[in-house]
Amino acid sequence: MIRTEEIQDYSQVEQLLKSAFKSEAEPRLVERIRSSVIFIPELSIVSETDGHITGHIMLSIAEVIDDDQSYRVACLAPLAVEPTLQRKGIGGALIREALNRCQQFNIPLVFLIGHPSYYPQFGFVKAGHYGFQLKQFEVPEEVFMVYEIEAGALNRLKGEFRYSDAFLDLE
Repeated sequence: MIRTEEIQDYSQVEQLLKSAFKSEAEPRLVERIRSSVIFIPELSIVSETDGHITGHIMLSIAEVIDDDQSYRVACLAPLAVEPTLQRKGIGGALIREALNRCQQFNIPLVFLIGHPSYYPQFGFVKAGHYGFQLKQFEVPEEVFMVYEIEAGALNRLKGEFRYSDAFLDLE
């Protein structure tokens, strides 16, 4: 079952993130996002089997800056699936559900830093090919990707993608 995350899921989601990433950074990121203005509860989604959280995805508000213009967009981070259940379609189901939900929030584009062989199967493309830059983090060009929710947004918007402060200084 795929559904919106609820407050009572928080501790299970934290354990899932720790297990999937072997890190404290992702649980800290999720906590920061939940307590900030960039949090949209409907874009924090879980997969559940028999009362157990098996996957989690979170999208939050970010921006693209082009000279003096600022555009409201979203970023996808993190995505986690219970390690023993990976490669069974849970992550893909979560991604599709999250991207579908973006339409109701008038989000034109979704950005991420992610695995270059995984996310393109869901329609993500290299953001740099469309004139977007990422200056906050130094990453290889092929891992900085974007997904078009609003038709024509990739051709209409350009500039520097900026994560919210929740993503900074996590280590």
